[in-house]
Amino acid sequence: MIHADFARSLSLLRQEKGISQRQAAGALGISQALLSHYENGVREPGLAFVVKACDFYNVSADFLLGRTLSRDGTTILNVDTLFDASQQRDHMLKGSVMATLSKKLVVNSVGVLFDLLGKLDSKQAIRAATNYLSTTVYILFRHLRRAGMENADSFFSVPKDQFMAGLPRVDLILNEADYLEALSQCKSKRKFPDMSHDQMMEAYPGTYQSLLQIIHACGERLNGAMNSHRDRVK
Repeated sequence: MIHADFARSLSLLRQEKGISQRQAAGALGISQALLSHYENGVREPGLAFVVKACDFYNVSADFLLGRTLSRDGTTILNVDTLFDASQQRDHMLKGSVMATLSKKLVVNSVGVLFDLLGKLDSKQAIRAATNYLSTTVYILFRHLRRAGMENADSFFSVPKDQFMAGLPRVDLILNEADYLEALSQCKSKRKFPDMSHDQMMEAYPGTYQSLLQIIHACGERLNGAMNSHRDRVK
């Protein structure tokens, strides 16, 4: 069976291209009903359709099947060759102590998260977490570029209207759902790593403190927002 990532990728690529199912189906030489089945994961396409879809959307088969984040199919063959900012000597980001400290908090916390996910050995959970965090970075960077540059949207393949309408946030929801599904499967199949406070302190000396700080700050912010909302509706 083709992975569920294929159905979602097929649908998102069409939306990114800004065309209807009818238009895409016509270009791909199939009926709209059949394309709808493919995009919803009801039917599994043959190899000929996969090849045609790759050509139409100008992506690799690996990308369409969810096997790589790169549209041209480029994969990282050796993790040791990938630049890792977390391994660099401490240095100050230009212009801001706060930016440097914030980066360390996030990098350290994400490192703990992916180490724990690695122990689960769930490709689905790792992929969903990667996609979720990547989309979050995409949203923040795109807003930053849009605020600081004219015609910044031309740099991105997702049309401005779809971006502003919340398409990336739809992707966040879908990936969170995938993440929860993967964790549920892991819970029924294998033992989760010990995530008690004492064990985390022992397993992740230093970096766990960053995660604790993020948990505390988020808790304060979220509880404060909820309390403010309750005060307004009284």
